[in-house]
Amino acid sequence: MSKRILLVEDEKGLILTLTDRLIKEGYTVETASDGDTGYQRASTEAFDLVILDLMLPRKNGFDICRDLRQKSIQTPILMLTARGQVVDKVVGLKLGADDYVTKPFEMMELLARVEALLRRAPIQNNPSSYQFGVVSIDFQRAEVMRDGLPVELSAREFKLLKYFIEHRGVTISRDELLNEVWGYDAMPSTRTVDVHIAWLRQKLEPNPRHPQYILTLHGLGYKFVG
Repeated sequence: MSKRILLVEDEKGLILTLTDRLIKEGYTVETASDGDTGYQRASTEAFDLVILDLMLPRKNGFDICRDLRQKSIQTPILMLTARGQVVDKVVGLKLGADDYVTKPFEMMELLARVEALLRRAPIQNNPSSYQFGVVSIDFQRAEVMRDGLPVELSAREFKLLKYFIEHRGVTISRDELLNEVWGYDAMPSTRTVDVHIAWLRQKLEPNPRHPQYILTLHGLGYKFVG
């Protein structure tokens, strides 16, 4: 699976140039052109790296970086800044950025820094707890609560839910779920995936017939949005 990068940048020309080059390098690229959207996506979806401009409309890069780290989201952040002042770089690093590049930059330097951050980054942003709607999950204790009451999940259901949350916002095929949750040796059918997802919906969705968290994308698989 290719590494997933979120580019938060408001310069249209730079968005097109960077997106095109990163895709050619084999990355999957998502974009946000303002700070509020960038923060929302970075805090609710699974990315391997965030490339974050400092000067953004509605919410600047410093605030986004600080708020993500306060929320215990450890996705690596590469900050872009048009400013050459050392103080901006220091502030960015102190707020939790992992690296920075000053505009204008050489594309090869940016790509090298992206590669270096991805090489030393954790595979996924695995939170110790997570909440969506009235459902809260404690991954360390393997406990799920709904509206303050415990929900009993099988080990497989819990592993499936955890995989969805770790890959929130990403379309996941049935084959990927079979490989990652059941394992190659288990050899279950794709019907097994559908049945387990139906059980999860019964236990966690406000209206299982019209799910709002575990969505079916016909012909593609499933997506968790929480």
